[in-house]
Amino acid sequence: MIKFLVKSLIAIVLIIAAYFCFIYFVTYSEGVRAGELVKFSKKGVIFKTWEGEISQGVSEAQIFKFSVEGKETQVIEDLNRLQGRFVKLTYFERYASFFWLGDTKYFITKVEEKDREPRGNY
Repeated sequence: MIKFLVKSLIAIVLIIAAYFCFIYFVTYSEGVRAGELVKFSKKGVIFKTWEGEISQGVSEAQIFKFSVEGKETQVIEDLNRLQGRFVKLTYFERYASFFWLGDTKYFITKVEEKDREPRGNY
């Protein structure tokens, strides 16, 4: 009976560890988004996370919400400096997120300031 309980406990711990590794290390998608940086702040009660939004158009439906991991110090500095400007964000998307990493599944890895591209002639 004891051997069964020990084996069951080890199996459960390995399954949980595999789940956490999958969620943290495996990305669902990668890409680039551009828009006006309208919000970037550190928020939370116990676990402080960096959260932001860029506006990609006129309506609320075109808001891209993202998170930044605390270890990305250069990205955090760049986003604080570029508040209100047009930016290009390189990101990756996780299948899910842990509450201590951020509120969204989208995590920024690189920030570039961009000039607003002129629209076509109408």
